Amino acid sequence: MAEVKIHAGSCHCGAVAYEVETDLIGLIECNCSHCHRKGFVLAFVAPDAFRLTADGPQTEYLFNNHKIRHRFCQTCGVQTFARGEGPGGIPMVAVNIRTLTDIEPWSWTAERVDGRSF
Repeated sequence: MAEVKIHAGSCHCGAVAYEVETDLIGLIECNCSHCHRKGFVLAFVAPDAFRLTADGPQTEYLFNNHKIRHRFCQTCGVQTFARGEGPGGIPMVAVNIRTLTDIEPWSWTAERVDGRSF
């Protein structure tokens, strides 16, 4: 069983930075028009497992059914996380693990999800 750890992440310029508690299990790589174009690999966590440590200028992007508030840095354009609701209306934060600064690229495994068909 993987261990829950506190991981650090940020946008490219560092204006938006965060810590997230996750075991990096249950990661998804979605093929919807948004995730696919941006190359996201996502970890979903409860809001209390996510903390902004640098809250630089951000912009919000809503698409499809407007239930997920995608946040990205106004300076460098990197989307580090989104806030929304998971199944059953449970609040969640979707973290783009490609923005974690303390793990090796491709040291994780993600399930491919067919979001394009939803």
